[in-house]
Amino acid sequence: MSAFSLDPVQTARCEEVRALAAGRLRTIAGQGTPGRVNRPLVRALGDLGLLGQVFGASALDLCLLRESLAYGCTEAETALALQGLGAAAVAQAGTEGQRGRWLPAVAEGSAVAAFALSEPGAGSDAAALALAASRDTRAGGWRLTGEKCWISNAPEADFYTVFARTGPEPGARGITAFLVPGDRPGLTGEPIEMLSPHPIGSLTFDGVPVTPDDVLGEAGGGFRVAMNALNLFRPSVGAFAVGMAAAALDATLAHTAGRTAFGGPLKDLQAVAHQVAEMATRTEAARLMVHAAAAAYDARAAHVPRTSAMAKLFATETAQYVVDAAVQLHGARALRTGHLLEHLYREVRAPRIYEGASEVQRTIIAKELYA
Repeated sequence: MSAFSLDPVQTARCEEVRALAAGRLRTIAGQGTPGRVNRPLVRALGDLGLLGQVFGASALDLCLLRESLAYGCTEAETALALQGLGAAAVAQAGTEGQRGRWLPAVAEGSAVAAFALSEPGAGSDAAALALAASRDTRAGGWRLTGEKCWISNAPEADFYTVFARTGPEPGARGITAFLVPGDRPGLTGEPIEMLSPHPIGSLTFDGVPVTPDDVLGEAGGGFRVAMNALNLFRPSVGAFAVGMAAAALDATLAHTAGRTAFGGPLKDLQAVAHQVAEMATRTEAARLMVHAAAAAYDARAAHVPRTSAMAKLFATETAQYVVDAAVQLHGARALRTGHLLEHLYREVRAPRIYEGASEVQRTIIAKELYA
């Protein structure tokens, strides 16, 4: 199958997920509290079998799932994505016991996962993290001391994929990934109020005990664990962005076709028509780049970091442009609380920062080009 076309089964599945998102899932999402984990929504995603599709699915299928959910309900898309990213390291690098304990619960929506990489002084520069894992010789493990910040689903998650420095080596070396249940002694957290409505918080580790059984992968190999998870999810962040752009574009098409101004429908004004054409072209280009990056990941291609970075960069920047243009063409009504575009305007900003800001993606691309 070409990376640039979908077969009838995939197309039908996308339409089905769009309908679920716009119907049942949007209703449940509307009953949640902004900034808090919506556990009924997570459970519904599990009951519908959507969370189970995250694990073992191809990167392309993950992108199609995220775009379709985002088109109809961004809250459902984000809840699914946070489950996937939070548990990705467990699926990729966990032991049989770790996978058996947590992945079924994540897939059914009974356990909430989180990916704890960023820190107050280590956001885009993930290799600069300072969370310390000091040896606990009596217990045969480590004690985690420090902070994590900007962690989605914190502090309400049932477990965290935590990255800490177990060795003296600088940069990416000496980092280990741990699976840390949320009820471990010494682990506390606080929610952070953000512009985007999904849950984000900080975590404080006050001598939190972890053992060799909590290590994901191997000691000292945590940075690779983190990057493997991000390489999978970066193209699908682009898919999330494409879903939002597509929703904004379709709302704009309907509005400009039906709204009369200056003696006729807005769509007959060349300035408007050209703007909409630009929005549609960029959205389609972003979709194709996302599909190409996902296909490269599935094919285990050598250039996955570059194509993933390109897809995330272009798609998230495109979504920002499309949503902003849609607001401009709708006028003041688009900024009224509760309007689709008011919601998208708040949602679309964050993806240009998380899982590697746009500037980080450009750095990755440049390094790959000059390698």
